[in-house]
Amino acid sequence: MVSGESPTRMHGSAGGRGTLRPVRYILLTLLVISPAAAQMANPIVNSSKGFYAQIKDDVLRSAEKVPENLWSFQPTPEVRTFGQLVAHEADGQYEMCGALGKPVNKNIEKTVKGKAATIAALKEAFAYCDAIYATMTDADAAQVVPFFGQKSSKIGILDFNTQHTNLHYGNMVTYMRIKGIVPASSEPRKP
Repeated sequence: MVSGESPTRMHGSAGGRGTLRPVRYILLTLLVISPAAAQMANPIVNSSKGFYAQIKDDVLRSAEKVPENLWSFQPTPEVRTFGQLVAHEADGQYEMCGALGKPVNKNIEKTVKGKAATIAALKEAFAYCDAIYATMTDADAAQVVPFFGQKSSKIGILDFNTQHTNLHYGNMVTYMRIKGIVPASSEPRKP
């Protein structure tokens, strides 16, 4: 830049064409990159949260598909009923995420009955874990805390919760298939 030349004319051509081009370029770049940059902040937590969100959606949508009269269904007397299985998944959210927040024991599997009440309890339990994810950064995720008599990173506990939820979602799928109901994970995903 020549002494005395306006910075807005940098990279412009004679006659003022191209004035403010760098400023517009920077603003446009920020508008395009900002959403991607926001997703790149805390990539470890966001990746974990994505898998958790997927199984949460599958569990909720599948539970809602099963009619009330099948909530007492159990393939053999040794296993939980469908309703108990969904309630167990709700209890699991509090147990796992409670290791990172305020411990909560709602004992939903033993105390909540019926489809509507169990689904409401499940939604509350997922909201409890959602709040843990909402405040966690990648730096927080790496912190090691006590968990089931061992030590685990915070993100490890959240991933264990997702794994536990997936495990019992597999049970839900089997119960549903036995009764001819297509589970949510077998339906097309909404964009």
